[in-house]
Amino acid sequence: MADIKALIVDYGGVLTAPLGDTMEHWFRSDRIDPDVFRAAMRDWLGLTESTIERISPIHALERGEIDPPEFERQLAERLRTVDGGPVEPVGLLLRMFAGYGGSAQRPPLLDAVRVIKAGGFATALLSNSWGMDYPREGWTDLFDVVVISGEVRMRKPEAEIYQLTLDQLGLAGDECVFVDDLRPNVRAAAELGMVGVHHTSDAETLAELEKLFGIALTA
Repeated sequence: MADIKALIVDYGGVLTAPLGDTMEHWFRSDRIDPDVFRAAMRDWLGLTESTIERISPIHALERGEIDPPEFERQLAERLRTVDGGPVEPVGLLLRMFAGYGGSAQRPPLLDAVRVIKAGGFATALLSNSWGMDYPREGWTDLFDVVVISGEVRMRKPEAEIYQLTLDQLGLAGDECVFVDDLRPNVRAAAELGMVGVHHTSDAETLAELEKLFGIALTA
């Protein structure tokens, strides 16, 4: 394996509160029936490869092929409140991800990226966007490269978006560590030679990054 020269991280669920916590916050605040929501997600994400690009609203949104208001309309049609009522489509995505801040005002992985960059390594953000506005203050200093799916018309786990990130870093796959909370995205990165880290908890990911980069990240 080549010497590690860069860290590539996902945004949602890695540099934010966990996705599960964020969804639970939304279920409570909007009184969303979680079973109906999960059924819609299984339907939209469980399509075969031959039809996925044509009819998956999630993948179309991530690639920037449909606008957020249209996605909100389609998703709201699939959802119900806990008492069987309709869900307001306008502002749905903002409400859905409002819990990303939550209790994690300074997510440990965000500080880890900062420490690793200060240690002389390159850093990159690679995120599938659901049409949200990212809080980009300080990103110029934190990341050497930022790749957002909707801006480049590709999405994880497509190999092309990983390769674009590597090209912008000017590095080979085996010179990079990739962190994501979704296993298929980690697997796709590993297929390009990257060291994949499946993020399931801050403690485990920090311990793994300490080993890989040789930098203390925990007190």
